[in-house]
Amino acid sequence: MASALNGGGNGGGGGLTKMSLLRVQYYCVLGAVAGAVILATVRYMPASGGGEGAALSTTSAVSTTTAPKSAAPAAGHRKSKGMPVVVPETKEKKGKAPEKVVVFNFGDSNSDTGGVAAIMGIRIASPEGRAFFHHPTGRLSDGRVVLDFICETLNTHHLSPYMKPLGSDYTNGVNFAIAGSTATPGDTPFSLDVQIDQFIFFQDRCNDSTERGETFPIEMRDFGNALYTMDIGQNDVTGILYLPYDKVLEKLPHFVAEIRKAIEILHKNGARKFWIHGTGALGCLPQKLAMHGKDADLSLDEHGCIIKFNNAAKKFNELLSEACDDLRLNLKKSTIIFVDMFAIKYDLVANHTKYGIEKPLMTCCGHGGPPYNYDPKRSCMGTDMDLCKPSEKFISWDGVHFTDAANSMVATMAISGEYSIPRMKLTSLVKPAKAKDS
Repeated sequence: MASALNGGGNGGGGGLTKMSLLRVQYYCVLGAVAGAVILATVRYMPASGGGEGAALSTTSAVSTTTAPKSAAPAAGHRKSKGMPVVVPETKEKKGKAPEKVVVFNFGDSNSDTGGVAAIMGIRIASPEGRAFFHHPTGRLSDGRVVLDFICETLNTHHLSPYMKPLGSDYTNGVNFAIAGSTATPGDTPFSLDVQIDQFIFFQDRCNDSTERGETFPIEMRDFGNALYTMDIGQNDVTGILYLPYDKVLEKLPHFVAEIRKAIEILHKNGARKFWIHGTGALGCLPQKLAMHGKDADLSLDEHGCIIKFNNAAKKFNELLSEACDDLRLNLKKSTIIFVDMFAIKYDLVANHTKYGIEKPLMTCCGHGGPPYNYDPKRSCMGTDMDLCKPSEKFISWDGVHFTDAANSMVATMAISGEYSIPRMKLTSLVKPAKAKDS
């Protein structure tokens, strides 16, 4: 093909030359006509209005004319976490569409929507995902996690994991949570400080794309309007529960200090709306009960939960709530909400009959049957597990993580504002957009 177009080959060179000249003339005329049509369309296009074409034109104008290199936002020159981001003004004008809902989440398996499966290459098998998605999604549950219900309440689609290479959509935010993560640096590959670094990298790339006039998932103004959710610390507390109780109490302030530091860094980078979850009732998890329930030093309360573990969780939450109080005084332009997840999750156990739950301390998917249906040597995968019926309500899915039904109840109570400090409904903190399919 290449040799023929260049006049090579056996014979016919003059005919091909004439044909080539005719084609060149034809394409020149066609190109001139197309150029005239485009010029007229751009010249007489309305400055505003509906339709996809208008939206694309507006985006292009914002990218190329309102952010020249000589007036680039300060965020583009940020070299470290310590320098603040200049967030553009976001006052709505009459007739302007409401700002979209954007959520950035940081955490562990309680809010992981598939991150650990993607980054570790873990092929999570059925029956996980059976209750809602009807197939495994990388969530360690039979359905949704609390973060999914938060997104649904805000009428935005479920957050895509930061590390998921296929099928991700970051136009409404990013989920940086990875199962197994800790608040303490160095203990896990994707500890909270790493997740914060990933956020800053993502924010910088969006800002760089803005300056170059390229497409980007989130505009810089949306970072200031976004909701920043955080659910981490459970793995830190769980990892020290074997220690004497006084030693456990000594380590808790260090965990809280790391969460506080993360909030401060996010604030310096433009974050203003924080929704912080405390940890749950660790002493009521079937995993803990099955492994330590027979230990004479670990007494149980009236609902069958390990007292020492629950006291440690409550103390952690107390310290985290106090840190949020202090941050609220220092970061006066921010809204920082602490949600008492211990009270919410313990209530499911203590008042389980009110929620239609018959066996609050037993896993839905496990091995060994009553009382806890948990075997630390065997996971909730395969075909030989003791699996509850889809119609039954269970709190625990696999001994550590909650079922879709339980997460729905937890999310409803958390979103209501009744368990938050200060009392505020989630929808009051973030203005929902128009309804979308999840």
